[in-house]
Amino acid sequence: MELRQNYAPHQQRVVDEAKELFLKLDALSGFIIDSPIFEKLDSEEQSRLRRQLIVMIDYHNILEERINAF
Repeated sequence: MELRQNYAPHQQRVVDEAKELFLKLDALSGFIIDSPIFEKLDSEEQSRLRRQLIVMIDYHNILEERINAF
C-alpha cells in the first residue's frame, strides 16, 4: 500500500477501508490456519469460511489497485 499522506477525503476512506479489511483478513486467516476450533467445525462451515477468505483477499486486492491508482 502506498504511504502518501495527502489523500482526498474519499481516497482516505478507501485507504482506511483497506487497512480495516486487512486486519479482518489476517484474523480470519489465522483462525483457519491455527485455531483448533476451526478443525472442529463441520466441513460445510469450514468451506464457507475458506470461501469468505478468498473473497476478502480479492476485495482487498481491488482496494489496493484503487489506492495505487490515486
